[in-house]
Amino acid sequence: MVTVIQAYRFALDPTAGQHAALRSHCGAQRYAFNWGLARIKANLDQRAAEKTYDIPGDQLTPSVSWSAYRLRKDWNQAKDTVASWWAENSKEAYSSGLANLGTALGNWAASAKGTRQGSRLGFPRFKGRRSRASCRFTTGAFGLADDRRHVTLPRIGMVRTHESTRKLARHVQRGTARVRSATVSFRTGRWFVAFSVEISRADPPPAQPGSVVGVDLGVTSLAVLSTGEVVANSRRLETALRELRRLQRQVARRTGPDRRARREPSARWRKTQARVTRLHAAVANARRDGLHKLSTWLVRAHGTVVVEDLNVAGMLRNRRLARHIAGVGMAELRRQVEYKAEWAGVRVHVADRWYPSSKTCSGCGVVKAKLRLSERTYTCDACGLICDRDLNAARNLAALVHGEMSSPSCGATRNEPAGNPPKTRTTRATGTATGRPAPPGTGQRRRRKASAT
Repeated sequence: MVTVIQAYRFALDPTAGQHAALRSHCGAQRYAFNWGLARIKANLDQRAAEKTYDIPGDQLTPSVSWSAYRLRKDWNQAKDTVASWWAENSKEAYSSGLANLGTALGNWAASAKGTRQGSRLGFPRFKGRRSRASCRFTTGAFGLADDRRHVTLPRIGMVRTHESTRKLARHVQRGTARVRSATVSFRTGRWFVAFSVEISRADPPPAQPGSVVGVDLGVTSLAVLSTGEVVANSRRLETALRELRRLQRQVARRTGPDRRARREPSARWRKTQARVTRLHAAVANARRDGLHKLSTWLVRAHGTVVVEDLNVAGMLRNRRLARHIAGVGMAELRRQVEYKAEWAGVRVHVADRWYPSSKTCSGCGVVKAKLRLSERTYTCDACGLICDRDLNAARNLAALVHGEMSSPSCGATRNEPAGNPPKTRTTRATGTATGRPAPPGTGQRRRRKASAT
């Protein structure tokens, strides 16, 4: 039994009036975010301008706090003046926008100081009407209805769900789950509600607690396991490309929006664009469903799962394989395996990014200096092993946990105790044609002409 924070998301079927109310709440959240951001930005710009005049620090304009508590307090004092219509929506709509602003400013400040991991974040931007519509409720009357086909939202009322909510309702009735918050969002042409739930899970242990499986992800096959099983790649995007191209050509022939000319899109453009959005959503849902099934199967079958730390962002720079790699969802599969393994008590071992799983022989441990991507069959020159390239890599990943390799971190082998063997370098000729300058003291010697005496 483990207590975790889990999200339950349900599609909504709101009426026309409820659709307008949801839009109004999301717009209120965006308005509060922009109001607070404009206030903070004006204060920072004023202080920066005063510093250029060599004004002492104690005489500068007092800084404005961007904590969520302080932002809400300032909003309550100014809402009657800046937004006289604020009573039309729930107070949670404005609080969620200010809370998001406080989080964004905090992440920006931490990133500027270097205390936040990851890529450096810029200063928050203002949200436009085209930004993602969302709103979060933490207090008020929200939750599940008794008929398991409706949800309750503050100031909006009972909204019908597209699917049954019985899975979450049963946990709530048993007392093993507590709903913490509800977030409504508009994505892929429809409304969703996501409940953040504190739930006590009792996942079954794996069928083989002592087994170790290595997972090698690829494009031709979704995954190749060290046990010899191959999970086929469904290629959802490639299947839908023909229909997607046809719809996109149809969209290009319609009268679309033009911000410079202030032209509104035609009804046919909106209708066709909605079909494109639904097709993208269908592809994403099918891909996510396949990844969930694979990750659940791995966690429930094996006690230890070994995955690679892949540089997916770098792999996407290959313009020939970028679309195929993005259609697999490698990072999403690793994320699902990690949190599901934590629930079930399964160990997840992440191999080093530079570990040569494909170049290492799973039989004798010899590492090849070079292995082309087009070579799909691994052939070992030392022991004569011949097997599939992906299967060989999966076996090497599983061997990391078994301790069969002498140095898993650097991939040391029998013939190279100090690490990986160096790659073969081809020395280029020097000269003007190759653009490689000749080292000093080399080249043909020119004879000096005899001087006339």
